[in-house]
Amino acid sequence: MPKPVIGISTCFEEHGSLYYYQTAVKYVQAVVNSIGGLPLLIPAIGRNLHQKKLIKTINGLLLTGSYSNIEPHQYNGQDGKNNTKYDPQRDATILSLIPEAIKAKVPILAICRGCQEMNVAFGGSLHQKVHEQPGMMDHREDSTLEIDDQYQFAHSISLVQGGILDQISDDKEPVVNSVHWQGIDQLGEGLEIEATAPDGLIEAFSVIDAKAFTLAVQWHPEWKMMEIPFYKNIFKLFGEACKNHADPKLN
Repeated sequence: MPKPVIGISTCFEEHGSLYYYQTAVKYVQAVVNSIGGLPLLIPAIGRNLHQKKLIKTINGLLLTGSYSNIEPHQYNGQDGKNNTKYDPQRDATILSLIPEAIKAKVPILAICRGCQEMNVAFGGSLHQKVHEQPGMMDHREDSTLEIDDQYQFAHSISLVQGGILDQISDDKEPVVNSVHWQGIDQLGEGLEIEATAPDGLIEAFSVIDAKAFTLAVQWHPEWKMMEIPFYKNIFKLFGEACKNHADPKLN
């Protein structure tokens, strides 16, 4: 059985006088440990990315989280604060890659920033600071804590009955981590809600009538994924779809 090739989004980062395309090790480990796949890092090079060739190469697309945010003009939002970190190179790479992957029936799992990218790619909009919205919770992590504590369970989510997540969770209100301060405002056209937070914020969605597995989640299921059955099941579904794409005879 061929190993599925999983494209993983990267960020454009500056360290000192050098520039890097990078992603967190946890995403690569999730692909290797849960799927047995071959990770392929996708450089954030915008128009220089040969999308059609890439799409023919990969069997799945993992859109990762990031400390950066999508530039507001991508969803007709107001200019952000000066202390907001953006990554226009990643925006230019991923926002146009998503519809190509959907069209080519490439399975997609979108996490945190990736979830927001999926929404924007479908014409949706974002809250730039969820915690400043009336009636909304503070979904940010406590950055003074150790990383393990930052990723601890933070709140429950309500699953849509009969949805993708509802079918793989024994708990109808599983608890998830929360390490974001932007979130879904208006859901994009052609998307449907899979889960919401106690304050009503959309925590997960899928693509209506998608021809392959396509799921976006606002939390981080890659974190300690092998220890948490709900998280593990998400990657199991994604992995099965990627393996089927790599070897159509499995369908």
